[in-house]
Amino acid sequence: MTKSNTAKNDDFDPQDFLPYLLNRAAEESSLEFQQLYKDRYGMLRTEWRVLFHLGNYGEMTAKEIGLRARIHKTKVSRAVSKLEQRRYLTRMRDTSDRRVERLTLTPTGRTAYTDLRQAAEAYNAKLAGLFSRDEAALLRKMLRRLAHMD
Repeated sequence: MTKSNTAKNDDFDPQDFLPYLLNRAAEESSLEFQQLYKDRYGMLRTEWRVLFHLGNYGEMTAKEIGLRARIHKTKVSRAVSKLEQRRYLTRMRDTSDRRVERLTLTPTGRTAYTDLRQAAEAYNAKLAGLFSRDEAALLRKMLRRLAHMD
């Protein structure tokens, strides 16, 4: 008898490889929320992440957002430009260092942030509802450890 093409060659199963599982879980769990901010505000992922950082932390520089969110500076720059075009944020030159721009949300940006924050909180509760309270807490703890946030 010959081995079928679908037979396992060894005990390693790529479907159980943690980086693969984490990536799949991240993609699957973010799809519904991605659709929401795209449909409501025409935003891409990096744009909503920039908006969320400004909404959550207040005035920041693009560099600060990039470091905190771990987003490449080119992507942050593009997102900032798009958000400025849509009048969600403003840029102001730093008075002590003219090379630095301080970013802040406009009232329109603050409204979008508040709306999306509420939607994110509801979506977060929906995802957490897939688990018991203890399971959700343990999952968060393990993910923070993997993300080096502990």
